[in-house]
Amino acid sequence: MYTIIDIETTGNGIKGNKITEISIFKFDSNQIIDEFTSLVNPKCPIPHFITGLTGIDNEMVAAAPTFDEIAGQILEITKDTIFVAHAVNFDYGVIKEEFRQLGIDFTRKKLCTVRLSRKLIPGLQSYSLGKLCAAIAIPLTDRHRARGDAHATVLLFQTLLAKNGSDAILKSFLNARSQEATLPPLLEKSKVDNLPSAPGVYYFKNSIGQIIYIGKANNIKRRVLGHFYDKSNHEIRLCREIADIDHELSGSELVALLMESAAIKKHYPKYNRAQKRVLKQYALFSYEDRKGVIHIAYDTLKNIRTPLKTFYNQADCRTHLEELCETFALCPKYCHLQQTSNACSHYKAKNCEGICRERESVSDYNLKVKSALADLQKVDDGILIQEKGRCIDEKAFVLMENTSYLGYGFIDKDVQINAMVDLEAFLIRQEDTVEAKRIIQAHLKKHNPQRMPLPLVS
Repeated sequence: MYTIIDIETTGNGIKGNKITEISIFKFDSNQIIDEFTSLVNPKCPIPHFITGLTGIDNEMVAAAPTFDEIAGQILEITKDTIFVAHAVNFDYGVIKEEFRQLGIDFTRKKLCTVRLSRKLIPGLQSYSLGKLCAAIAIPLTDRHRARGDAHATVLLFQTLLAKNGSDAILKSFLNARSQEATLPPLLEKSKVDNLPSAPGVYYFKNSIGQIIYIGKANNIKRRVLGHFYDKSNHEIRLCREIADIDHELSGSELVALLMESAAIKKHYPKYNRAQKRVLKQYALFSYEDRKGVIHIAYDTLKNIRTPLKTFYNQADCRTHLEELCETFALCPKYCHLQQTSNACSHYKAKNCEGICRERESVSDYNLKVKSALADLQKVDDGILIQEKGRCIDEKAFVLMENTSYLGYGFIDKDVQINAMVDLEAFLIRQEDTVEAKRIIQAHLKKHNPQRMPLPLVS
């Protein structure tokens, strides 16, 4: 026994979404044997764009029952039935959340007529309810009203049941071990089955092949499935559009992070948010005041003409400045770690030798500052970060030259590397972005990479 269901809502995602209309047809594989249809008072305003789409406004639902008043009828008509809907995870998720707020655990087996249609009526350009019904000549009236859409879904489901092979496909979809009920409606299950359980980057694409989301994972398959189980508004919108998945192996999390960052910069996907934001960088700089004292200070990078050293957050910048103060016995006041007109009293950098108390000459103090500035500007050796490869016979590497990110690469384990120049043939050069530097800087804080003599031949 099946219950074919459609709802109209206030349009605020699963957890903030409230039902404004519900229609349920009980179907025994041959005919409709019961029906329940009702407007629902959501107890909140209905947005104007929702009214424009459905025609349901605040006045229409003012005298309608609330969800808790019809919950018993919904439970009764759907009892011991399979919950069927077009893009079932949306309708099921909203109804389940409404019951959860009443303290009731609503659990039913699910079937999605979008996924069933893709299996039994392959090759259509669109599987939206309107275009699907038009393609196979199913009458659809009162579009975007619950009863009209639910009744059209009944006719569609009846058509699908009559297709050759439908029994076997329904059994496979309803198998307790099947993931069909959780997968995005436009995505073939084989696309998920073929994903590796290994580190790398994955690409979600829509029905016209556009990349709409890029992610990284230590286990690609597990992470991808995590998107499908996540019921946040962002994930639900994303999953509705996923029609295909591509992936690239990385061998390690570090390389995966760098690959993900570069890919997001290249494709600028619709649903990636974090790396679209412009990072605020900070930098150290120096100047001489009217007394001839050389200051070391910090500010946002955009405000500095000649930065001495760049950082990707303010905390790291201040920490480095504190370390300079301690190492070279500088004054926290003249390093702008304290805003005071009096002598310094910094909680950490306590070895100031008295420039702020006029116990140390300007010339002596400036000599120490110049030593600190020389330390800031010294050129580092090249940094080679070695990581696991994409297979047992391979290793991966990431290269830095001074403060610049050069790229990553993969190399067979039996290849002998003695200097950076030996890696040139295997290097996949990448853009030296702020995000890439931040990723590598975070990695270097936890690991001690191999340092190799410069230069690397360009």
